[in-house]
Amino acid sequence: MFAPASPYYRPVPAGERPMTGMYRRVGVETSVNTASPHQLTKLLLDGFFDAVASARGAIRAKDIELKTKAFKRAIGIVDEGLKASLDMKVGGELATNLSNLYTYICLRLTQANLRNDEAILDECVTLMTPVREAWIAIADQADHTPVRGGLEIRA
Repeated sequence: MFAPASPYYRPVPAGERPMTGMYRRVGVETSVNTASPHQLTKLLLDGFFDAVASARGAIRAKDIELKTKAFKRAIGIVDEGLKASLDMKVGGELATNLSNLYTYICLRLTQANLRNDEAILDECVTLMTPVREAWIAIADQADHTPVRGGLEIRA
């Protein structure tokens, strides 16, 4: 419609536009706002694996800033998302075991970050894969559990 005022103006390709990130963020926020508690945990687990993959790529690229963000995200997902959501009273031994696993994963992620050690990332992925697979396996059962006031009601 109007010509740009600057002679240095160049159109930004669609993939580089800031709006692309905004649309992605809105999609994630919509998923979170409409998700069941089971789906939220699956989103956290998916986010963990994505963050670990980003950390691995950043280690290989020697990108310290990206590496720091990826490890911070992975540790935050495990500690502030997965571990914090455990109900130790209701979950019993399973919740205790998951809490211990999540504590160990956070420790190992910190060590991987400090040492740029992809073998530790492999270990974390190996330990978290059965958790993710089990969570996916119970999806049908969990998605049919009524939820009231944020608490699952089991018959």
